[in-house]
Amino acid sequence: MKNLYKDKPWFKFLSNKYVWVLMFFCIWMTFLDNYSYFDHRILDQQIQDLEDNASYYKEEIRKDQENIKQLKNSEQIEKYAREKYYMKKDSEDIYIIEFEGDTIEKK
Repeated sequence: MKNLYKDKPWFKFLSNKYVWVLMFFCIWMTFLDNYSYFDHRILDQQIQDLEDNASYYKEEIRKDQENIKQLKNSEQIEKYAREKYYMKKDSEDIYIIEFEGDTIEKK
């Protein structure tokens, strides 16, 4: 009994042992290895998230440093205390007026 596919080019290609080794290697590296493609995708996403967090916190640090510079002035300290903590002088009265459906959030 003669093999009908022996002369076909795809059979010659698939019967090559180097092709089998290459296919095994590709499958192993893609799915099974500790450093597989899918693990790298997950790790790259985590790295990107951490870099985004780092840039956010650097921006927050920059804003806080700017606020610290402004608060070195005594007038700015007084303004901040009045706006944030509703502080007043002894001879003043403060009235806080809130409207229904006010869109400003309290902090």
